[in-house]
Amino acid sequence: MKGVRKAIGKIFKIASISAVCFFVISFTVYFFNLDMKLTAAIEPYLEKWHDRVKRERKL
Repeated sequence: MKGVRKAIGKIFKIASISAVCFFVISFTVYFFNLDMKLTAAIEPYLEKWHDRVKRERKL
């Protein structure tokens, strides 16, 4: 019985640490608006690639 409690406690501890880390990372991204800053940084490369794609024009 003690072995099961230890295992459940260990799983709960790992899940709690993972949840706290996920929250801290996601809050940091939200607070500093890092997703939009990354989008702005890679947008010129995406536009350059998008402009090179051949289009098939049908009417």
